[in-house]
Amino acid sequence: MRSKSIALSLAAAMAIGFSLHPTVAGAEVLRASHQFPGGKGDARDEMVQIIAREVAKAKVGLEIQVYPGASLFKPNDQWNAMVKGQLDISSFPLDYASGRVPQFGATLMPALVRSHERAARLDKSPFMADIRKIIEKNGVIVLSDAWLAGAFGAKDRCILTPADAKGLKLRAAGPTFAEMWAGAGASITATPSNEVYNALQTGVIDATDTSTGSFVSFRLYEQIKCVTAPGDNALWFMYEPVLMSKMKFDRLTPDQKKALIAAGKKAEEYFRGAAKTLDDKMVAAFKEANDKVVTMTPAQFDAWLDLAKRTSYKEFAAKVEGGQKLIDEALAVK
Repeated sequence: MRSKSIALSLAAAMAIGFSLHPTVAGAEVLRASHQFPGGKGDARDEMVQIIAREVAKAKVGLEIQVYPGASLFKPNDQWNAMVKGQLDISSFPLDYASGRVPQFGATLMPALVRSHERAARLDKSPFMADIRKIIEKNGVIVLSDAWLAGAFGAKDRCILTPADAKGLKLRAAGPTFAEMWAGAGASITATPSNEVYNALQTGVIDATDTSTGSFVSFRLYEQIKCVTAPGDNALWFMYEPVLMSKMKFDRLTPDQKKALIAAGKKAEEYFRGAAKTLDDKMVAAFKEANDKVVTMTPAQFDAWLDLAKRTSYKEFAAKVEGGQKLIDEALAVK
């Protein structure tokens, strides 16, 4: 839904960590909210800031107030707020809304993406065309596509094959990953990402999966002794686009919409480069901590894919309307 994307204009009062910019008199003000740190180099926040700056440059009567760090809406509340027109824009992990729109679970599915290069190809595929249609049908549109890679690691071993996960007490990022890990013989624990460090430290869990950025920001290299980095055969990818309320977008002028579309594309191009640097920063942080860093071979990846097909994919196809079609479309992208 790129042709119906939007962008922002920067104004932003940042009493608690927000950036401060004057509001242009008479401008339409859009509010952007997300859960990520503001002003600290977070690539997802920067996407929103790029859109805001580009729209401001276009001088089409739009401004944006950016509220990072979940300061305006809690992470899981952002989807509903956009649907209802209470929130204009968000950098949003789409799987967070899978409880309301089950098809979104396909955007955090084990072994479905594999690499940043394949993610770029997926963006132009029937799979993502269908996902964008479902997003729009539910009252939201895509401003910028973004895929974030992840990793997994344990305190006492490297995880490269399903056999390596047997017996682990593991924190899984979402239900599709939980099903796969359980199929490998791990015991699954529901632990919020901001509590993973303490859970590892106290022995509640001894392994986890999460984004490469979170491995660094939560200092998990202090607890994890071996991490499986994305490399060319990444098991973990999450779709985290910049989204906008369709209700608000439809009210904008043609010039405003055009400016938002152009700004969204620029932010998307930025993130494609930045996403890979997050992986590199994670690898560097673990090596500096003298931890082991490994990557999967194609054969090891295929073993996980086979397990995912028998667990996560099977459940998704059985329970989600159109689920098998989405999986087949994604796997067809080479």
